[in-house]
Amino acid sequence: MPDNPLAEVFGFPTDNYTAAATRSRKGKLCPFNNKVPNCTKDKAIDPLGVCSIFEDNGKATITCPIRFRENWMIAEDAAAFFFPSNVAWTSLTEVRLKDATGQSAGNIDVVLVSYDSSGRLLDFGSLEIQAVYISGNVRNPFARYMEDPEANATKSWQGINYPRADYLSSSRKRLAPQMLYKGGIFNEWKKKQAVALHKLFYAKLPELPELPELPELPEIAPENADIAWFLYDLELNEEENRFSLVRHKTIYTAFEPALLRITKASAGEIGEFVQILQSTLDERFSAPDALTLQDLLGGAN
Repeated sequence: MPDNPLAEVFGFPTDNYTAAATRSRKGKLCPFNNKVPNCTKDKAIDPLGVCSIFEDNGKATITCPIRFRENWMIAEDAAAFFFPSNVAWTSLTEVRLKDATGQSAGNIDVVLVSYDSSGRLLDFGSLEIQAVYISGNVRNPFARYMEDPEANATKSWQGINYPRADYLSSSRKRLAPQMLYKGGIFNEWKKKQAVALHKLFYAKLPELPELPELPELPEIAPENADIAWFLYDLELNEEENRFSLVRHKTIYTAFEPALLRITKASAGEIGEFVQILQSTLDERFSAPDALTLQDLLGGAN
């Protein structure tokens, strides 16, 4: 594991000491189009300004959903999937969605809408953004780093609760339920959906059944897809000592096959489970008989 888990803090690598980086740390700023100039992650007053952390292989993985908003590339990519190229569009963030009973189904991260010259709505699609959760404690190394960034940027942070990317919880506890519930509504409406993920996150998912893209009809996959999975990566510009968001790949899928693949666990060998059951059963039968109340009372009637 890397000595220090922090890759980006308030938009800059931890060993970037330029005037821009210093200003961002001092003002607790978010350079990635947050709803306000400052970072608001975890706490508005004392935000957890960690944008990304290092994996065991030294690659940076995104842990804050706002990090994906760099230059609004994700909105531009999603709009190209949703709408014709000659249509006007804009984005709306944190749009509330209700189900058939009027109950809240949650908020859509970004809804892209197309409109005509009079401002009349023509079409729309949803863009969900999923960063990876962190297991362990990332606030402690962040707090120590912020005490003295130049002195603590390269100091080792090893030990209990070392922060790591928790891909399993991110997919099963967050991404899958979001897509099944909110995405199910959009799918019933026959509206297209886009999902923005880091490529390292997508690599941890089960392999999704992609729609075919025929050489003679290269547009068949986007045209027939319910969901476009936009995979992004962070590339380090060594001259500027700053990471940039780049699109790595786009995966096109239908709705139900993709969500079924994510939510359905592959069955392991039944024999291993049978062995666990037999071992547990053996322990129960080999244990001494439990004392009865009569035994505790010394056999008194």
